[in-house]
Formats: sequence, C-alpha cells, structure tokens
Amino acid sequence: MSNPVIETSEHRALREAVAALGKRYGREYFARVVAEGKHTDDLWAEAAELGYLGVNLPEEYGGGGGGIAELSIVLEELGAAGCPLLMLVVSPAICGTVIARFGTEEQKRTWLPGLSDGSRKMAFGITEPDAGSNSHRITTTARRDPATGEWVLNGRKVFISGVDIAEATLIVGRTEDARTGKLKPCLFIVPRDAPGFGRSQISMELAAPEKQFELTLDDVRLPAEALVGDEDAGLLQLFAGLNPERIMTAAFALGMGRYAVDRAVDYARTRQVWKEPIGAHQAVAHPLAQVHIELELARLMMQKAAHLYDAGDDLGAGEAANMAKYAAAEAAVKAVDQAVHTLGGNGLTHEYGLATLITAARVARIAPVSREMILNYVSHQSLGLPKSY
Repeated sequence: MSNPVIETSEHRALREAVAALGKRYGREYFARVVAEGKHTDDLWAEAAELGYLGVNLPEEYGGGGGGIAELSIVLEELGAAGCPLLMLVVSPAICGTVIARFGTEEQKRTWLPGLSDGSRKMAFGITEPDAGSNSHRITTTARRDPATGEWVLNGRKVFISGVDIAEATLIVGRTEDARTGKLKPCLFIVPRDAPGFGRSQISMELAAPEKQFELTLDDVRLPAEALVGDEDAGLLQLFAGLNPERIMTAAFALGMGRYAVDRAVDYARTRQVWKEPIGAHQAVAHPLAQVHIELELARLMMQKAAHLYDAGDDLGAGEAANMAKYAAAEAAVKAVDQAVHTLGGNGLTHEYGLATLITAARVARIAPVSREMILNYVSHQSLGLPKSY
C-alpha cells in the first residue's frame, strides 16, 4: 500500500522492512503480551536493533537522521501487522523531537542516544483532570526556589501512557511571567523516582500493553537544567511536540484500520454461505472498498502533515496534522466497524481478535485531542470563523 509518487524508494524500502518485522510478530504475539500483562519488549528491542525506533532523531545522537515521515511509516506498518508500539508516539516522536529541537547540548547527549536505541523511554504528561483540552487551564505549576535555583513542581496529570516503563516523564507545567504575571507553559524532565512524584494506574476497558496513569506532583524539586528549552518559548516548544503526536496518532489509526480491513477481506474472500464467497456480493464488497479508499485518503493527509513538519513549516503542519488525525481516526473507526460486521458473529470472537479493536479504534477519536476540538481548530484557524470557545 505504498505510494510511489508520495514516497521515495527509501521510504518504500523502510515500509517493506518494517512490514516484514511486524509479520514475524503479528497479532497473536500482541494478544499474548496483553493477556499476560506484559509489555512488547521483544518487538521493541528488535525494532531498536534494526534502527527503527530513532529513525526520526539526529544522526549525531544515534538516530537515523530522518523525520516524522519515516517514524510514521514504522508505526503504521507495525499496526497493519497487528502489533503497534504506542510508545513510539510518546518517546521518540514527542519527547525525542522536543529535546532534539529545543534541548540543551547536555539534555541531547543524555537522552537522545537512549531514545534512539530503545534503551530508554520517556513519557509525556500534559492532560489534567480538570483542564481537559484547555491547555490554558493547566494548573501544574513550576516555581523557582530563589535560595537554591531549583524548580518546584506541584499538580496532577491524568491518562499518561507508559509511566511505569519510562525513566522520566516530560511534564508540561506553567511558570509565572515576571513581566505580565500571566502563567506560560514550560516543559520539564521529571525522573520516575523523583521524590514527590507519584503515580496510580487507571483501570481501562482497553486491551493494550501500555498502561495509563494518574500522576501527582507534590513539591517535586528539580535542578535548573530540568527545564527543556527557553522559558519564554514554551508554547512553541509544546506544539513542536503536539504536531508529531497528531501525525503519529494518525499512523496508529491507519495501521489499525488496515489490519481490520485485511482480516475482513481475507474472510470475505474465503467464507462461502451460498454458491459464491460472501465477498462476491456488493453489500459486502462495496463497504470494504469504501473504507479502503478512506484510509488511503487519510494517509495522504498524514504524509502531507509529516512533510510540512519535517520541512520546518510548523504552522502548515499544525493544520495538516489536525486534519490527518481527524481523517485517520474516522476512517479507522469505520474500518473496524465494517470488518466486525463482515465477519458477523465471528467478528466478536477471541479467535478472530477484531472485537478488541472496537474500543481501541475510538482512542484515536478521543486522544490526544477530540474530533470536536479539531473541528473547532479548522473552523476557526482554516475557515476564519468566529472562535466558539
């Protein structure tokens, strides 16, 4: 399903190689890991060894020197094979990108080689119980202790993925602007074992190896160098991480949608009820063709967003990344629904493994930003309509 016009020969080679890796693990491996309450460590380690995890990070720090275009291919193909790695969205895409673009030389040397070779993981904490999609209402605050120069963080975060397997979490806090008195966002690297940094797992109706956590920061003291980037450029730095997150969420959704359609097509090609396979009937074939088209269209927007981001066009990438995430999530939900429907009762069995995707597909509609907030963004930013919130 690669596109020779949009993708280079290197991209196509990467897509084929990752697809081969995914095929060797597949959905059975993924389902077994989930059932045993474990993590996809084997797949993560092999993907790291082959250089796929840090394909977007700078070569001088052990990465592949590519961009989000390459990393999105890795996630999409693993997802299409039934074994997506959610931490690709968080660790190299968000945290790795922010540190590579805005981190100090020491932060880059400390974190990027480990994020590139998979030996270290980093989580990302922005969502709060009371703020929801309104990042301006984030209440996690960071203040400097004038006596020591340390930062002191207080607040709560919720629905933070993979904190248990991450060495640190990139936390979005707010500091007070000395000139205006207004709060502005800033990013801090918080080690997992920092005193006052607590976590509790959230029980989810979601079959995934990655666990979700609520975090508490109670007078967490961090050295001055825990701040990533410029204290006055927090919003720019924040969206430098959020745009790749949206693009990678689109890749996650596309992979899932493709996996579901492939299973349904295999079934429709072989399942015979009357004289012909059920795939010969247009009532079965046409809806599958339709969702295939919608997944392909969503991928084109994802590729556009990745291209703009990698080219340094943050503004253009913001619009395209939101649209790509919206389109891919809608296509994935529809694809999963149609796949389950194609299999009938078998679509709800453990044997075929599609039913768990019904819940998983909705995640892309909800996170990291809801489809309604994307429609708000597009109506306001793209169409110039009055802001409704």
